[in-house]
Amino acid sequence: MSRSNPSTSALGERWQALAPREQRLVLAAGALVSLALTWWLALAPALHTLRIAGPRHAALDGQLQHMQSLQAEALHLQAQPRIRPDDAQRALQASVLEALGATARLTLSGDRATLTLKGTPADVLAVWLAQARSNARAIPQEAHLTRSGPGEARAGAAAQPPRPAATAAVRWDGTIVLALPPR
Repeated sequence: MSRSNPSTSALGERWQALAPREQRLVLAAGALVSLALTWWLALAPALHTLRIAGPRHAALDGQLQHMQSLQAEALHLQAQPRIRPDDAQRALQASVLEALGATARLTLSGDRATLTLKGTPADVLAVWLAQARSNARAIPQEAHLTRSGPGEARAGAAAQPPRPAATAAVRWDGTIVLALPPR
């Protein structure tokens, strides 16, 4: 009792009506289509994943190392003994005079310190911020900085010849608000 589907029997009759050469061409076209589908749906995505896995792995390793260095720095800062607010203010004032000189002015108000910059070199500012965080436990809360010209507002700028713009150091104008240890 086998029932034959009318569409299957019509397809079978049509197949039988084709010449052997046409049957081979239809089979070859079907094989080509199935091979292309296999490539696009199974092999190409897998090969793409393998191709990008190496660079992604390297990038993730770099992120992991950066996170581990931040963790080590945080643990180091947590392990440091507490500092009295007066000592923090004195350390901050001394570091501003020593590291930033005439390009910065510090204003203290309670547990906040406002640093006003005028033509401060970026590399010097970065070093000072790290020192302020570790020595005075000052944490930057706000920063409003604008890039200034290469020779503007520098102490002794007239005595030094101007450097070409391509090699001039980046300098900052603006304010940075720091939080000091609470009283």
